[in-house]
Amino acid sequence: MRMPTIYLPHGGGPWPWVHVPFGTPTELDALKDYLIGVAKVPARRPKALLVISAHWEESVPTVMTSPHPPMLYDYYGFPPESYTLTWPAPGAPELAKRVQELLAAAKLPSAVDRDRGFDHGTFVPMKLAYPDPDLPVLQLSLVTGLDPAAHLALGRALAPLREEGVFIIGSGMSYHNLRAFHASAAPAALAFDNWLREVVPREQAARDAALVEWTQAPSARAVHPREEHLIPLMVVAGAAGADRAKLAWDGTVNQLKLSAYHFGAA
Repeated sequence: MRMPTIYLPHGGGPWPWVHVPFGTPTELDALKDYLIGVAKVPARRPKALLVISAHWEESVPTVMTSPHPPMLYDYYGFPPESYTLTWPAPGAPELAKRVQELLAAAKLPSAVDRDRGFDHGTFVPMKLAYPDPDLPVLQLSLVTGLDPAAHLALGRALAPLREEGVFIIGSGMSYHNLRAFHASAAPAALAFDNWLREVVPREQAARDAALVEWTQAPSARAVHPREEHLIPLMVVAGAAGADRAKLAWDGTVNQLKLSAYHFGAA
């Protein structure tokens, strides 16, 4: 049975284990409940998780190869307890080799990082979805330059993993402008989100063509001054192939519209 692929919002910093100065309890609880439910998206238990986080970029697609990845607390200014969070999921060195094989077959270069740990784009949503960290987890980097077509191609190369029991997860945020992370930006967030929810569920060719030209969307650069939190969507859309997406979560933080998309899910 083919695994779905999903694009989800991972929230901010070490939320929800420490107080954060954004969002209402109602908004944040809704996002937390959605992320907890991510483990139920596949119809069967995955063999491994492959996470593409907005918080890792390299010159070529790079995979973690440690069998026991450390934590990477890639945030600052939070309470001390946020730097003692743990999520000791095992790494996936064999899956890392398989990813490199698939990339090579697609004539895409790749590299490995033996020391990289789980950044908060991975451990925050996965700690909620899989609090018992017993599934192998592999993190894959974005590619410097953040070219949408290149990341769609990267996802297409990874598509066979779905038939091999690998749950591919793109972790970002459909709104990510930290300098305008307040309610006054709600019209821009809504305009861009309306574009996403119209474009992402399209059939493959139309969807991918629109995603390549995402900067033409309403309020695109107001919502993503830099697109690293959007590009994981391109990877999972590429891996989705002909599978159509559905809007899986529809919420707000600071009244800013956010959404999540599932491809090939029941």
